[in-house]
Amino acid sequence: MSAGLAALLDDVAVLARAAAASIDDVGVAAAKAGAKAAGVVIDDAAVTPQYVRGLAAERELPIVRRIAVGSLRNKFLIILPVILVLSQFVPWLLTPLLMIGGAYLCYEGTEKVWARIAHHETHGVGKEQLPDEKTLVSGAIRTDLILSAEIMVISLNEVADESFVSRLVILVIVAVAMTVLVYGAVGLIVKMDDVGLRLAERSGEAVARFGRGLVKAMPKVLTVLTVVGTAAMLWVGGHILLVGADELGLHALYGAVHHLEEAAHDATGVLGGLVGWLVNTVASAIAGLIVGAVIVAVMTVTFHRRKSHDAAEEVETGDEGKAEAGTEADAPK
Repeated sequence: MSAGLAALLDDVAVLARAAAASIDDVGVAAAKAGAKAAGVVIDDAAVTPQYVRGLAAERELPIVRRIAVGSLRNKFLIILPVILVLSQFVPWLLTPLLMIGGAYLCYEGTEKVWARIAHHETHGVGKEQLPDEKTLVSGAIRTDLILSAEIMVISLNEVADESFVSRLVILVIVAVAMTVLVYGAVGLIVKMDDVGLRLAERSGEAVARFGRGLVKAMPKVLTVLTVVGTAAMLWVGGHILLVGADELGLHALYGAVHHLEEAAHDATGVLGGLVGWLVNTVASAIAGLIVGAVIVAVMTVTFHRRKSHDAAEEVETGDEGKAEAGTEADAPK
């Protein structure tokens, strides 16, 4: 009896060690996959704060929370099922779908650039109207869908050789970790001015001075993040399109960018890695801006022009109705 119990305990210990090793392997794989997607994670953290800029302070964290919940829904209800099924049965379809998402990012980034230019041209015509919270959240969640898809596809590529169950577990870990990381950072960023106000009320002069400096600096920080977020949309979208085109057999554009990157790397010595990355980033952003400009032009000529025409017809119909009402009122009794 004691010998059988000892053998059973030994088998349990072996199974426990195997499970621990498996969990450790999954953790290492998840960390490796997440590290490959770090660039897109930074872009996501830079893009999101612009959606709460200009809102009342008490609404900032609730909006960030709603976007974070939407991001988790994106990952678990849309992205994970789709990419796992596609990777299992039609892996060749992942690249075209990702390129459609990249084109959408280019469109979003270019539209923001154009809106900024148009706003400066018409400055003083009227006060800029902020969208309602529902519109802000839905726009942020749409953008998050593309960035999250990029994160998850990059992570999937790193663990493509794993079994289906291992891929599922690793991607779930990456999805939760990236969401907590991104939106935790966003929450800290948007509430730093409140932290500065609290510090400014402290009795210590040095602490109060630091708090006042923090309050003064945060609007500038948010402005910089807005610019970085827009640039990140163009960079990530353009990079997705360049890499996707290369994977589909159109090597010319990505080859030219890669050649420039290598030339810059070789010409700048110890700074080669940084300079090469900057060249690749700028080239991707330019490609994204060009593609985005084409899409914006098409949308302006078709959808936006039709929308403006419909709005003008509604206004004209309303004016005619008012004129008829006025004529009837002026008519002799």
